[in-house]
Amino acid sequence: MTENTPPKTLYEKIWDAHVVSERDDGTALIYIDRHLVHEVTSPQAFESLRQQGRKVRRPDLTLAVPDHNLPTTPRLAADGSRLPIADPQSAAQLAALENNVEAFEIPYFGATHRNQGIVHVVGPEQGFTLPGTTLVCGDSHTSAHGALGALAFGIGTSEVEHVLATQTLLLRRSATMEVRIEGDVPLGVTPKDLILHVIGTIGTNGATGHVIEYRGGAVERMSIEGRLTMANMSIEAGARAGLIAPDDTTFTYLRGRPMAPKGEQWDAACDYWRTLRSDEGAVFDKSVTINAADVEPSVTWGTSPEDVVGISGHVPTPESFGDAGKQAAAAKSLAYMGLEPGTAMTDIAIDHVFIGSCTNSRIEDLRAAAAVVGARKKADNVKSALIVPGSGLVKHQAEAEGLDLVFKNAGFEWREPGCSACLGMNPDKVPAGERCASTSNRNFEGRQGPGARTHLLSPAMAAAAAITGKLTDVRELAG
Repeated sequence: MTENTPPKTLYEKIWDAHVVSERDDGTALIYIDRHLVHEVTSPQAFESLRQQGRKVRRPDLTLAVPDHNLPTTPRLAADGSRLPIADPQSAAQLAALENNVEAFEIPYFGATHRNQGIVHVVGPEQGFTLPGTTLVCGDSHTSAHGALGALAFGIGTSEVEHVLATQTLLLRRSATMEVRIEGDVPLGVTPKDLILHVIGTIGTNGATGHVIEYRGGAVERMSIEGRLTMANMSIEAGARAGLIAPDDTTFTYLRGRPMAPKGEQWDAACDYWRTLRSDEGAVFDKSVTINAADVEPSVTWGTSPEDVVGISGHVPTPESFGDAGKQAAAAKSLAYMGLEPGTAMTDIAIDHVFIGSCTNSRIEDLRAAAAVVGARKKADNVKSALIVPGSGLVKHQAEAEGLDLVFKNAGFEWREPGCSACLGMNPDKVPAGERCASTSNRNFEGRQGPGARTHLLSPAMAAAAAITGKLTDVRELAG
């Protein structure tokens, strides 16, 4: 920044560095550095390219991984051959992805590849996600990659095609929002609790039209896994993206990753990345400050991520909300969730537990859950407890540490990587009317299957629910 240059936010720095051209209507053509592709939002885009005789402009800047529809049950038979996928639609989408990546020469981690996993886990762990880049994917939770200082956001199928063909997007600049989390994080409180608290504070529309930058001491002391959780759920607050400025924690995480820069390029990259911070005096359009000491282990009660309370709290009454619209929404949520106002959160019994998703399926998440499980056993009333690692690399690391045995001995199911029960798009669904403690990111009606009832919480809290058979304050099990 020079004397005559006004201070900029991190978002403004990345945006300005990627403008190809600006238009009179306020839109700009933005260069896209990285593109992640999966099986759900890409088939139509590739087919359109075929029909127009177009090639993928930069296949080397694209990475494809199957995740949404892929079953998390074993994928190889005893003889090493691939097992068939039972659902015809899922099988067709996965076959289409395989055909498309081969035809368009796109790097691909297939269903049985060691590196396969959820796109938003694979990107960071491979070093495909880098600070200061623009990164897109046909999935709303692409915001997760902002944890490493990338401007990352989800796009639609037509935009997937546009990026494949041109490596650009026509976009309108977003407003900026600062979320500061200051103070020390209390015992038992995780990044998942912090982001649920943020969403509960500002609402699911609180960041609409904005890019959030998470700042403050609590964020700076957070691991990359924790930052990925925070940035991932930015979209649940209505944000276009979430950002955290890269720092030494980021550089340590990325050093030596397969797709990260090496040698002199690494040194030059780090020099540039260190400039990617909001300047002193930069002005945000909105600013919110959270005191970490005010947060306790949290859980949702309704059908929106903003329907959240601390575990010591109670199911609210619709009348406790300020306007008629929210009162009606709360009443509708409670009817769907089968909950009575005033019920203590710790009195709510659980039928299923899901630990996984692009929000909470990394090694730190599995360690936290395993630490709670210990030598305990799954409660008899819990019908299923799925542990779904976010990638093959996470799975292998967890197995090397013996975490899989902790879960198996407790009666949990140890699965292959994939999106799994985060969404009702594969066999891992929650039956109608049954209740799931889930580490995923959305608790909408039918999100985990038609009629499924979802409570969002952290991996440690989910593990506690599996052991006790109900929503439980993890601090009680941890002493």
